[in-house]
Amino acid sequence: MYLTEKILKENPNICEDMASSFDARQDIAIMEVPKLGKEAAIKAIKEWGQPKSKITHLIFCTSSGMEMPGADYRLTKLLGLGSNVKRYMIYQQGCFAGGIGLRLAKDLAENNKGARVLMVCSEIKVLTFRGPSETNLDNLVGQALFGDGAAAVIIGSDPIMQGVDKEKPLFELAWTTQTILPDSERAIEANFYEVGMIFHISKDVPKHISNNIENVLIEAFKPLGISDYNSIFWITHPAGPAILDEVETKLGLKPEKMEVSRYVLSEFGNMSSPSVLFILDQMRKKSKEDALTTTGEGLEWGVLFGFGPGITVETVVLRSVAI
Repeated sequence: MYLTEKILKENPNICEDMASSFDARQDIAIMEVPKLGKEAAIKAIKEWGQPKSKITHLIFCTSSGMEMPGADYRLTKLLGLGSNVKRYMIYQQGCFAGGIGLRLAKDLAENNKGARVLMVCSEIKVLTFRGPSETNLDNLVGQALFGDGAAAVIIGSDPIMQGVDKEKPLFELAWTTQTILPDSERAIEANFYEVGMIFHISKDVPKHISNNIENVLIEAFKPLGISDYNSIFWITHPAGPAILDEVETKLGLKPEKMEVSRYVLSEFGNMSSPSVLFILDQMRKKSKEDALTTTGEGLEWGVLFGFGPGITVETVVLRSVAI
């Protein structure tokens, strides 16, 4: 957890249930969110193996704090990126922001020849963390589920496959879309007050998602002639066990389809926007460890789902790469 015991001791109001503490929370988020993002970005750039001067665009996603200039600007300075890197700041989109970032990065890469897009998601729960309350069940659920984390990925089209500048793709972003589920407007909400961010998550969220997920899948996979959803790999945002259970039951999925999502949830919690990138990373590592033929558990096609306020669903059709 990036929100350390030392930070909490220095800011005791953060630990109270409804004490005035927004200024302290905001001050921490402004400084720490870009720093955590930097650590993830450095790892991504190192694995990519190319000089950071080749990065043409930066996308930064967070729901932890807000400022102008934003966390994207601070990260540009922390990484020493060029002053002409084109920045995109995605604030306050919640748990589906990782999907938004991938969708935007795909568009940028495909429409700007030679583009290499650094996408960073960084979240710390300082805006929502507070002491327990017997009357605020949303808060108790949130403290049990949510965690801090950051992840980064570099996205481009037409990868260089030979020579000293050779790149090694991990997944192909084949198709993307965004869907607002019907009759779900107030199912997931968050607002800012002097006590920080207060959120509400309806008990009906798992049902909203499971009742609509098949329609989203039909739109995504009918053009590919795929209707057996056990034949694809799954990168499902680990919003909570109930959502994974409901989707699994509704579609008749085999238990292993949600295995990597459940692993990330159990080890790191729901980190909001970075979660889907953690799952992608874990899947490609596990696929290699198990000596499978592709980064997607030996399968060719897969789906990435991000769920968040709205209820909004971000969908990315993925194509795996041979290991």
